[in-house]
This record gives sequence, C-alpha cells and structure tokens, in this order.
Amino acid sequence: MALRVVGVDPGLTRCGLAAVDVETNRRATLVDVTVVGTPPDVPLDKRLLAIAEGIDAWLDRHEPDVVAIERVFSQLNVSTVMGTAQASGIVIAAAARRGIPVALHTPTEVKAAVTGSGQADKAAVGKMVAKILRLDAPPKPADAADAVALAITHGWRGAAPGSQASASAHGGSAGLTGAQRAWAEAEAKARRAGTRRRH
Repeated sequence: MALRVVGVDPGLTRCGLAAVDVETNRRATLVDVTVVGTPPDVPLDKRLLAIAEGIDAWLDRHEPDVVAIERVFSQLNVSTVMGTAQASGIVIAAAARRGIPVALHTPTEVKAAVTGSGQADKAAVGKMVAKILRLDAPPKPADAADAVALAITHGWRGAAPGSQASASAHGGSAGLTGAQRAWAEAEAKARRAGTRRRH
C-alpha cells in the first residue's frame, strides 16, 4: 500500500505543491505537481487567500495521508522568511481542518535524503528527483522540484512511528492515519525480513 505525501515548498510568490505516492520498498511515483502564488505587488491579504485556495483545492483533489512542509529558519532575509512562515501557517491550518498529519523537514534533511549530501545544490536535488521518479527532467520551476523532494524525503524518512519530523503526531502510532500505520508496519516487516536474510 502506497503512502500518499503532499510536499509543500512554501512561499507567497511561488508555493510549490507536489503529490507523490511512496511504496514500502521506497519506490516513489509522481502523481501531480504545480506551483501556486501571486506577484509581489498584490496586497498581502489577497496573496494569502490565493495560497489558501490553492492548497485547499490541492488537498481535496489528492487526499494525502500526510503533508510535508519545508521547515525554514534564516536570519538573512526577514521579509522572505515572514512570507514563507505565513504561507506555511496557511498550509498547516488547511491540513489540520482535514485531519491530515503535518511533518516539517529542514532543507538540509531534504538534500541529504534525496542526494546523500546535505550540502547539495538545487541542480543536484532536481537531477536526483528526476532519477528517483523516473522522469526525463526535473519538474519546473525549482519550487516544484523542491516540493517533490520534500514529499520523497517524508516518504523515505518521516513515515515511521515516532518520527521527529512530525509536527502533529508525536510518539507512537496513535496519531498516524490508517495508511501511515499500514505503511510503517509493512516497512518494519520488510526490514525484519532483510535482517533475517543477512544472518
């Protein structure tokens, strides 16, 4: 049974959205990807409304088991971080209204999960995303590829019970959806079988 993860690269100008199905053997399949957003000269309330409407439609269309969002922290550009935080809040609230668990992953986590290096650049991430998903080229623009990478990262690293990535379901399997529990149980079973074969 595949775990459906919606990855979100939050932002007001460009908010990347991806839906990815991840199987227990780590095979990932792209379901859909897009970018929603607004021009910088649009009033803030209208920008936030556009993000809210976009994420509402996306969650209703794809009905994910979990939403994975980039956890952003930076002291370099406060205005950019503010916009990212505002967009993230809207996404988290939209997921909460639907009872969908939310997970947060840092950019370094995502780079390490997808490429093997936490220092990888966007080009390397995009190239590996295309390879993992068996695509001819990375999704465009980069915000879309980043959203896909977030979804893959959660499917590979954050679906296990007790994951530190979870923002809404801490400790054990009580907070997991049925699909997440089944996914985690199948993953654990496959891991045990692999351990037995090696010994």
